[in-house]
Amino acid sequence: MAENTNRINIRGVYFNNTTLDGTVDALLKGVREKKQTALYTPNSEIVQACIESPELYDVINSAELIIPDGIGVVKAANILGTPFGAGKIAGCEVGEAFIRRLAETDHTVYLLGGKPGVAEQAAQKLSEKYPGIRFAGCRDGYFKKEGEENDAVIAQVNESGADVLFVCLGAPAQEKWIHQNRAKLTTVNAMLGLGGSLDVYAGIVNRAPKIFIKLGLEWFYRLLREPWRFKRMLKLPKFYFGTWKYKITKK
Repeated sequence: MAENTNRINIRGVYFNNTTLDGTVDALLKGVREKKQTALYTPNSEIVQACIESPELYDVINSAELIIPDGIGVVKAANILGTPFGAGKIAGCEVGEAFIRRLAETDHTVYLLGGKPGVAEQAAQKLSEKYPGIRFAGCRDGYFKKEGEENDAVIAQVNESGADVLFVCLGAPAQEKWIHQNRAKLTTVNAMLGLGGSLDVYAGIVNRAPKIFIKLGLEWFYRLLREPWRFKRMLKLPKFYFGTWKYKITKK
């Protein structure tokens, strides 16, 4: 696990007890000091995946920054008596806030992930919104995550000279990819696993209305829009009730 004393243990995953601004400040510090910093944004589904596949713990806990991107994780923290000061911190919002701050610097960003054309569309939209931002390159997420094809993608990122890498391959694939390849990313000092954020930045997918977000029902809005997620969503009550059991039995 990366060293950090300000952590909250949610069933074996060590989250930073921080804020959105604090997260962005830490990422910027890593870039300025050329100290490689990874950001992961687990929700309760990913924590449950760690519980069911313990080998994932080493992957997720290896990040320097781990923030709670899910109301289920926030509720679990409350159940366990270790609440987050800022509550949920959406990775999508962190990514955009980071872009906004980077637009005031000379640092460059590489967007990796999404379907063909999505990263380019996201870069265009973000450039219109934050004119100072500099993108070093874009690449879709449809490539083999090991072997020659993977090495070629890493070479493209390194040749671009990007300081910052957004990795949007879906969880936990993106976390595994960063964990396995970060040592090979020679120019990158901040790497963010941000799931479907590129679709949001590109304007292809809209986030839930503010009322859903405020009520902690963003997951329900996504389910209404994407009913195929139902099977995956079954992990949410399993995690919630399992956390109550864990509080009592510590197992």
